[in-house]
Amino acid sequence: MNPSRRTVLIAATAAAFLPTPATAATRKATPATATATPPYAAYFYPDSFPSGSPGTGITWRSLKTWTAAGDPDLAFNAASVPLATRFTPTPANTTARSGQARIQSLVSFGPTSGNPSQGSATADYYALTHWAYLDELVFWGGSAGEGLILAPNAPIVDAAHRHGVPVLGNIFLPPTAYGGQLQWTRDLVQTDAAGHYPLAAQLVALAAAYGFDGWFVNAETGGGNTALGTAMLGFVTELKSLAAAQGQRVTWYDAMTVGGTVSWQGALNSQNQAFFQAADDMFVDFRWSASTLASSGTKAVRLGRSRYELWAGVDVESNGSNTSVNWDAMVPSGAAHITSVGFYRPEWTRNHLPASRTPGDFHAADDRFWTGRSLDPSRPDGTDPWRAPAVSVADRSTVTAVPFASVFNTGHGLRWYEDGEVASDTPWNHLGLQDRLPSRRWAVRTSGTRPAVTFDFAAAWRGGSSVLVDGALDRPAVLDLYATRLPITAQTVVELTYRTDAGSVDVELAVATAEPGSAGTAPPYTYVPVDSGDGWSTATVPLTGLSGTVHALGVRLTATEGPVRWRLGAIAVRQGADTPAAPADPRITAADGGTLRLAWDAAPGAVRQYTLHRLLPDGTRRFLGATGQRACFLTGLQPEQGETTGRFEVRAVGELYTSSDPVTVSHTWEPVTNKRSTPHA
Repeated sequence: MNPSRRTVLIAATAAAFLPTPATAATRKATPATATATPPYAAYFYPDSFPSGSPGTGITWRSLKTWTAAGDPDLAFNAASVPLATRFTPTPANTTARSGQARIQSLVSFGPTSGNPSQGSATADYYALTHWAYLDELVFWGGSAGEGLILAPNAPIVDAAHRHGVPVLGNIFLPPTAYGGQLQWTRDLVQTDAAGHYPLAAQLVALAAAYGFDGWFVNAETGGGNTALGTAMLGFVTELKSLAAAQGQRVTWYDAMTVGGTVSWQGALNSQNQAFFQAADDMFVDFRWSASTLASSGTKAVRLGRSRYELWAGVDVESNGSNTSVNWDAMVPSGAAHITSVGFYRPEWTRNHLPASRTPGDFHAADDRFWTGRSLDPSRPDGTDPWRAPAVSVADRSTVTAVPFASVFNTGHGLRWYEDGEVASDTPWNHLGLQDRLPSRRWAVRTSGTRPAVTFDFAAAWRGGSSVLVDGALDRPAVLDLYATRLPITAQTVVELTYRTDAGSVDVELAVATAEPGSAGTAPPYTYVPVDSGDGWSTATVPLTGLSGTVHALGVRLTATEGPVRWRLGAIAVRQGADTPAAPADPRITAADGGTLRLAWDAAPGAVRQYTLHRLLPDGTRRFLGATGQRACFLTGLQPEQGETTGRFEVRAVGELYTSSDPVTVSHTWEPVTNKRSTPHA
């Protein structure tokens, strides 16, 4: 799993930015002495290292000796978004259920040592967006040559948390055939003089410092005995106890047995029951059958646990939505669900595509995986052999407070847009900048020909994407956007930013102040006309005459001339203006020529993200990127002709995408490490 490429940039970086790989075998620098190297997601061995030296671009670290104070990349890796609370609206169809099966995904976003902390300069990324069906994400990774313990990077955690999904780091003790050493298992479960497990405490401290939600424990190194099995059980028990005190969770993988050997059961039984009882959940290995899942669910209930705390493994790495699965063994359509579902490697939706793939190609495949062949969760295709999550599991939403806004940013793009104009033509990805996205993609209600609805990357209002509706629109069409729980006051307004690229269309805002009467029926919308204009237009719609709570938002489109290509760039629900305060004390914490590490103090109040610009000698501003963290890494910077000092601006961006005043920091263009910086108000 050695990384083949190390491109590390913040979102929407300038084209001149180039990667700077780190090759040190160990890293002992403190934040005050950190060098201007690119930050990556952290990965560790429990204690001892392999023999030899790490490969290029790989850093070997010991979890046992890690401290937050001595972590030079902590500011880059710490999540900025707390885990949001979710609610379940009335299901979009009659087969999707709430309170039964849950969905877990084990996802490798990159090689163990190759997960940039703040995105990279490519749109080719697994930009997961169907969070509404997910209950747990495991940041899959770990390898004998890089490190066994992988902590999630901040962009993934921030995107997941915004949608109410917890993210777990991964502990992978590999089979001996893949370089696993039993000593590493012993290192993990070592005890101190008081009989405690110091690495359990370290794991919890690491997750707390980085802001993610716990650990997935996968012990697959063979050769153990009963003593090692007993030690592992003690370790998991203490890990769970410490984790629970911090609001974290632990999931156990069905591999090691209580006897210390590795024997995948494909069931909950006497060989792994103790580990299941010590943890929050268990991933049931792929060897399950209909009978073993049925007995496992029954056993879980007899133990006083929920059967839905068992994730039945479904390996989709090779065939994705073409995988043959016995769905009735887990999520039967005509009876209560048996267990939950654990998808292994659903990033197939990206990886199986040719190298020439575009973001649109990826989202088409990803929508097929999560929504099903109909591409509409309100009318699933009952003949589809792939039982997509939207068919069985009710979607969830976190849109519960005003102000709320979205520019439909998926977290990657071919360009970066500001106010409908290209601010950077460099492809990028940074999932931490992803908006809360529509959960029902795409529910379209029309008696005519259904238009195609997609995330589109050819134009956007802000970020990298917009919602494109493309079709004849021979009858009015209602597009569901958000399930919400937004209180209405006399001052509440909804803003829509949109443009018509082809044809002509009348636009109405669809607002529902109650839930549908039953599953699979449309929200009881009220339709409010929206003024139109040329190019990108922003219409402000007061919710006059409505009261209570907004339960759903959408748009109704009626073509006056077709076919139509219409795109939605932004939506906002607000009661007044919301301009954030500026961040403080911008500073350069490390420098090496045109490579810089910047940091700043948080702006007071709620902040969605921070944007960075370079102030050029002619007074113009150049967009450099954005991040949710209070630090960023820039590289490949060069002085303009005759320029001796570079000036950089940092702004806080609020929920409504309003920006604070800038604070600036200067850098003298000399290739000297740790060049002194001068902050400006």
